[in-house]
Amino acid sequence: MVNFLSCDWGTSSFRLRLVEAQSFRVLAVQESQEGIAATFNRLDLRTRENPEERLRSYLLLIKKYISGIEQEKNTGLAGVPVIISGMASSSIGMANLPYRDLPFSVDGRDIGAAYYDASPGFAHPVLLVSGVRSETDVMRGEETQLIGSVPDNATAADGIYIFPGTHSKHIWVKNGQVTAFKTYMTGELFKLLSEESILREGVEENDNLHNTNYLQHFEDGVRDAQGTNLLHSVFRVRTNSLFGKRSKQENFNYLSGLLIGAELGEITPAETPHVYLCCGSNLKGRYAAALGVLGIKDKAQTFPADWADEAVVRGQVKIYKQFTHST
Repeated sequence: MVNFLSCDWGTSSFRLRLVEAQSFRVLAVQESQEGIAATFNRLDLRTRENPEERLRSYLLLIKKYISGIEQEKNTGLAGVPVIISGMASSSIGMANLPYRDLPFSVDGRDIGAAYYDASPGFAHPVLLVSGVRSETDVMRGEETQLIGSVPDNATAADGIYIFPGTHSKHIWVKNGQVTAFKTYMTGELFKLLSEESILREGVEENDNLHNTNYLQHFEDGVRDAQGTNLLHSVFRVRTNSLFGKRSKQENFNYLSGLLIGAELGEITPAETPHVYLCCGSNLKGRYAAALGVLGIKDKAQTFPADWADEAVVRGQVKIYKQFTHST
């Protein structure tokens, strides 16, 4: 495999990358908001209930973006494998694949997946990666990120791997196996509270944590989240505004600190050997600052933002090689 097409298809977004397989160098990118949810909602009932028609509809959408890359690079891509991870293997995706049960190996050898040969209608072999489940939780996509976060020819160190996002994941690794994980609806809850709730009138977006004033209000939120009821503490954002205690931009960072602090609050320094933070530059500063407030900074290792951003690509290649027994 010289090149491959990496498809990271989430609930609300779509990203297709042409990647050089050996170096993981991204040669071209197509992105949109045509996530799995919007794509599924456009299907008529007959297509949704017919597995072959449903799969064909999703592949036609991918084909549109492949054509975009072909035009951009002025080259044909027929025969180039497509590796898909994320929500595409869910109940609203192109095929509903069963979850892999815990534990699983972080080298990708036992991740569930489905393989589809190239066809006249879609001239690319496809590997569709499934998700993982515990007794109380599920994930699709983060397992691929985790596999890609571990360097080649290295054993994953024991500890908690944190993947911040709309639905943040904390993944426990021991002896090269994922033994447990938890989902936290941090990003989604922040969006709902800051844009749809009564709190929206008291906040104004500000991502500048380099400003020591905004950082202080963020850290105050992290501290105030500890040992309190989150349903009560978030109302302080409202009273901060009513009583003139914080500006809208300060409140934005305070609310962010409350939610991230609540997410990370279960991680106790005494019981945590190591923490590995895997996220892009947009959230890296906030989570690193929160770990510092909670006294876990000395036990935490933060992956470089570009390494974290490309983890899906590397994970997809590892899974593909394990699944196809290729090199």
